[in-house]
Amino acid sequence: MMGNNNEHFKIEDLVAPSGGMKRDMGLFKAIGLMAGLMIGSGIFYVGAFVLDYIQLSTGWALVAWVIAGLFSLCAGLCYAEMGTAMPKSGGSYIYLTAAYGPCLSFTMGWTDFWICQNGSIAALGLGVASYLCPLLGIEGIGVSLVAVAVVVVLSLVNMMGVNEGSTVSTILLVLKLAVIAFIIGAGLFYSGGTGDGVSFAFAGGNFIGAISMAVVAALWAFDGWTSVCMVAEEIKEPQKNIPKAVAISLGGITLLYAVFNLVIMKILPAAQIASADNATFDAVEVMFGKGAAIFLTVGIILSILGSANSAILAYPREYYAMAKDKRFFPIFGKLNKKTGTPINSQIITMIYASIICFFADFQELVNIAVLATWIYYTLSVSAVFVLRKKYPNIERPYKVTGYPVMPALVIIFAIIMLAANFISDPKTVIGLLIPLSGLPAYFIFQWYFKKHPIKDFD
Repeated sequence: MMGNNNEHFKIEDLVAPSGGMKRDMGLFKAIGLMAGLMIGSGIFYVGAFVLDYIQLSTGWALVAWVIAGLFSLCAGLCYAEMGTAMPKSGGSYIYLTAAYGPCLSFTMGWTDFWICQNGSIAALGLGVASYLCPLLGIEGIGVSLVAVAVVVVLSLVNMMGVNEGSTVSTILLVLKLAVIAFIIGAGLFYSGGTGDGVSFAFAGGNFIGAISMAVVAALWAFDGWTSVCMVAEEIKEPQKNIPKAVAISLGGITLLYAVFNLVIMKILPAAQIASADNATFDAVEVMFGKGAAIFLTVGIILSILGSANSAILAYPREYYAMAKDKRFFPIFGKLNKKTGTPINSQIITMIYASIICFFADFQELVNIAVLATWIYYTLSVSAVFVLRKKYPNIERPYKVTGYPVMPALVIIFAIIMLAANFISDPKTVIGLLIPLSGLPAYFIFQWYFKKHPIKDFD
């Protein structure tokens, strides 16, 4: 790993795996991880937000979905170039460290641990519980306990090994795709819909602002596209399989989301979709009656379970990478030699995420941290330029298509999106306070490891 604090590293340190992890994840399971994390509950309700922002214009809403997918695909392919050149656990943390030095990447990892990633795992656990508990008659603190049970069980499965964890993600992905495909198929052949049809009429005044916010809303449903690079060290033939996983997952999901929303728009009027708590429930009820709600509930539970499992599989690898670089709590640097998993990082993630499940207001902090998350995504994409100049001799099995135009367009669009997000909700700037708090923490860790040198975590 990159254990020194200089801003320039030896190429062999950048490309060599840390050792001990098993390359047990093939292409199909890498797709299962990536797509499994992206396809959660968002597909069932985000369409309402997109339509609301774009003033009920169904045609431009579909365009917003496609733009969000293409933006994610372009950003994902930028990540794929770095992931194939440096197939190590950690993803963005590794790329930011190599490009800009350890301080910036530490603040990202610090934010991910305390708010973004563990908050997301807890939110996904609570999401499963919120749909499952009404079916079981569970209320009150029981909902939080069910969420904890979800986090613990999935964590234990992933502690068994990356093969077991990715297998669960793949199985859940297949099941939820079957549910989604059934809804799409039924909707396409349903003849009693009252939808408005596809129209590009726009009744609002600020089209650029409207389409920007519609794309931001759609991007929520694509979040998770960085996950495959977090586990690059455990993917078989990463030089081939990372770009393929990115292209297949994001290309396929973009098409899936567009068709799914087209079907919902065919069944329900745009105004009803935009005002509904869950338009998919309403559409299924129109087609099959109220009893079908249980069927859809099971589908949503499977979707969120798949996202939760993929998150639990991927996220602890980042904290492990930070600890191995001697920039985080040393306990996170332990690797289980039998399973090849970062066992301590997994256990602490499980415990912390479980604690968060008892604090409902924590999700508000996660929303505030979205601004910081996208700032780091943008910086990571910009690292493609920096790394090509800084390390011209590093082998790049895959080079991002359309360089330098594609990564430049991703950065420009991300800046526009962040500006639109801030204008719409100024309090999100509070999210900057979280990474800023990582600055003193970074120097504390540097002081600690200088006073207490550690040669081998394992």
